[in-house]
Amino acid sequence: MNRSLCHAVLLASMLAGPAAFGLEASAPLPSSAGKDFIAEAKLLYRVVACSGKDPLPPHIAAQTVEEHCRGMSPKMDRYRSQWIGRAKEYISRLRPAGLPTTVVYPFGGGDLISVLTTYPDATDITTMSLEHAGDPRRLTSISKERLSESLGLFRRTIWGLLMADNSTTANLQRGQGSEIPGELGFFLVALAEHGYEPVSLKYFRLEQDGSIHYLTEAEIASMESTKARTLQGSWASPDLSVAFSNSELTFRPVGSEANGPLRVHRHLAANLANTGLDQAPGLVRYLESKGRIAAMTKAASYLLWRDDFSKTRDYLLAHMEVMISDSTGIPPKFLEQAGFTMETYGSFSRSFLGASAEYNKAFRALWSSQPRRQLPFRYGYLDGGSGAFHMFVAKKVAARQKEARRDTWMQEAAP
Repeated sequence: MNRSLCHAVLLASMLAGPAAFGLEASAPLPSSAGKDFIAEAKLLYRVVACSGKDPLPPHIAAQTVEEHCRGMSPKMDRYRSQWIGRAKEYISRLRPAGLPTTVVYPFGGGDLISVLTTYPDATDITTMSLEHAGDPRRLTSISKERLSESLGLFRRTIWGLLMADNSTTANLQRGQGSEIPGELGFFLVALAEHGYEPVSLKYFRLEQDGSIHYLTEAEIASMESTKARTLQGSWASPDLSVAFSNSELTFRPVGSEANGPLRVHRHLAANLANTGLDQAPGLVRYLESKGRIAAMTKAASYLLWRDDFSKTRDYLLAHMEVMISDSTGIPPKFLEQAGFTMETYGSFSRSFLGASAEYNKAFRALWSSQPRRQLPFRYGYLDGGSGAFHMFVAKKVAARQKEARRDTWMQEAAP
């Protein structure tokens, strides 16, 4: 390699980071503190996500699991075909090089599966929603009749996510009352679909300074009678201990060596309205500690259009390098003011749900100002007028400039 090319590669690596060269940034190792529910996670992975090789315990009827997996198979096959086989590759061509491998996904209830499709290099993932992660222990003593009923409910609630790339609020809420924890079950299906397996499952709370406190077995026992409360006024409170609100799931590729690369996903039950964040300084500081991030959202009820969610919107604008979303993402005027460019895909005529007329007009103008780019898959809500697929990518201008400089240096240094 000539000297100028070496210099270009060095500069490119400094600008782009490890992800641009297919390298995987390290995720935090599982903490030695706190109670680890990995045995329960593996049982759920085997029964609910139809993956893993661990034998079933005597109280779990193999026939019931086989029936469940026959029902899950076409849904999981379709997702692998339509999303992992199509959307993953398509989106990979749209992401800027050298993105942070830390991903934050607000309003992402149960949707780890889309994170791993949208950002497959992610090593540190945070999802936040009104839903609680769920108690992983109930499968260890469930009756045959209750198992069949709970697995049937799980298949019905995950249908939308696997078949239509969208989980309704009603489905997510129903999963909160099942013997099978809906959120956690969705996360484990995500791992199975993307070729990962669980390594550790812990629960935690955030301290006032944003640090993580992993719950010990004794602490969880002391919290058993304290029920989690709904974070949305019209919902029924879930039937589970408050200890099981926030989960940390560490995972790795199936079949990798014991010391293979680890990734971590944390789900936080959180009210992301301004009033909710005012009451949760630990959450705000936790998010700020992430530094630069990649972001996404979809099917998020247009909450980021609303002034009462401006603090979540402002956090994203201040910390993200890129955001991939449907029209429930951040409206154009805020992105422009914060120095982002936008690229549109598919078609947009109006919001899927009733939302701001001003921002509807702005999104129509955004799509009209750009060439029509085909989008061969659904990403969140459909267009409220035509029913077409739509998506847009917001990129920090500095990141685009950095990418262009790297490409220029590489071209100039080529022999």
